Amino acid sequence: MLYNKTQWREALEKGAPIFYFYSSDLFLARAAAEKTLSELAAATDGEVTVLEGPAPGVEELVMAAGTISFFGTRRIVSLPDLQPAAYGEKDLDEVCDVLASAENAAFVAYSVFSEERGQLKIGKQAKKLIALCEKSGYAAQLVHPGPQQLRALLRQRAHELETELSENAAAAMLERCGQDMYLLENEVDKLAAASGYIEITPALVVEMGTRNLEADVFDMVRCVTSRNAARACEILEVLLRLKTDPIAITAALASSFVDMYRVKAAQMQKLDFNRVHKDFGYTGKPTRLQISGKNASRYTLAQLGACLGVLAELDDDLKGGSPTAPDVLLQTALCRLAAAGGAR
Repeated sequence: MLYNKTQWREALEKGAPIFYFYSSDLFLARAAAEKTLSELAAATDGEVTVLEGPAPGVEELVMAAGTISFFGTRRIVSLPDLQPAAYGEKDLDEVCDVLASAENAAFVAYSVFSEERGQLKIGKQAKKLIALCEKSGYAAQLVHPGPQQLRALLRQRAHELETELSENAAAAMLERCGQDMYLLENEVDKLAAASGYIEITPALVVEMGTRNLEADVFDMVRCVTSRNAARACEILEVLLRLKTDPIAITAALASSFVDMYRVKAAQMQKLDFNRVHKDFGYTGKPTRLQISGKNASRYTLAQLGACLGVLAELDDDLKGGSPTAPDVLLQTALCRLAAAGGAR
């Protein structure tokens, strides 16, 4: 079941004994668990016991749940980063029995699972635990928010810090930092302090914001495919001045051109970027491939193949100890990539 704030609130009010959150994003799962712990502690004045580790033992659970507090209040047991797969089948059955039968305790747990083709990889043990929590308490999957929701979250965080943050500034932060929730929250905190807790402007984001290699390379590729090699070299110069590894820059460039090649090849077979997203097991939304398709429109498939050859040669030169300086090798490669999309 996907997270629903109304249902979560109802479970709190009914005194549900178990709350279990799971996601592919650690920030989302942990934030939901921490919010629940805070609400439970405030409502019941209960004591929180934290059981660390991927698979707390049955004895630990019984002791944490069964101990009567000094004030006679409800026990609250936190199970951070729980890993159901770490239990054997028999042990998990015993854990489920404890969770279902505790009378004076509330359990709050979260787990992080990997994704495959946009779907969480949830094993047999985790499914059993989720079923129990859905029956006896509350269990929910948290899905990573899209760009619009992320901008709203950034503005909400800024508001909590009594700092103004416009839509344009929030969009600039997403473009530069990517969609990592931890990084974005830290970025708002940092820039709010830098502004004197007045306003985070787009100019401040550009001047002091964290630079994201993927975002900067994305800009470089956009310049290259527009045959603006001069601007691409300017972005490259900034990255090198910030001590960014030339091999990492090359890898990011190669990744972008591989995306373009795949989408172009699919288009020649009357297929779109969504098919590429599915067949190659990309995670997240296919927007990246949609943009790659637009960038690839300026090249033939053969030209894109030649571009991949340029990048392979660049990678060999950087790793093979070429006497030519890395910055010169990269600048030369950018110019060759831009020229490759010329006459057809």
